[in-house]
Amino acid sequence: MVTQFTEGIEVSVETFYQPQHSNARQAEHVFAYRITIRNTSKYTIQLLSRYWRISDSINSSRIVQGDGVIGKQPVIAPGQEHTYISGCHLKTDIGMMEGHYIMHREDGADLKVFIPPFVMVAPERLN
Repeated sequence: MVTQFTEGIEVSVETFYQPQHSNARQAEHVFAYRITIRNTSKYTIQLLSRYWRISDSINSSRIVQGDGVIGKQPVIAPGQEHTYISGCHLKTDIGMMEGHYIMHREDGADLKVFIPPFVMVAPERLN
């Protein structure tokens, strides 16, 4: 698990290879990731949008951006957290994701909250 803090917002990421949805012979590798956003600040926040750069080990990358996460724009009060699971497809069995969220804080400020870069690796590559 990797974690990063931005202005009282803690973002942690855990990754999981999905062999039942992957097919190495066809260069299809599926990974899931669980993200926990914990609000340790004194302000209520709302996640407005996300920005991702997804890269694989053959230097192919793509940008994914849009409103919210998995169709939601969660509001997170001080001391609370929001967890969600999503995933991505790669052409290789090793890849990386990094990005940020735009959060709106109840005092009117918009924040860029960084997501820690994380690596996705198929288990057989770890031998």
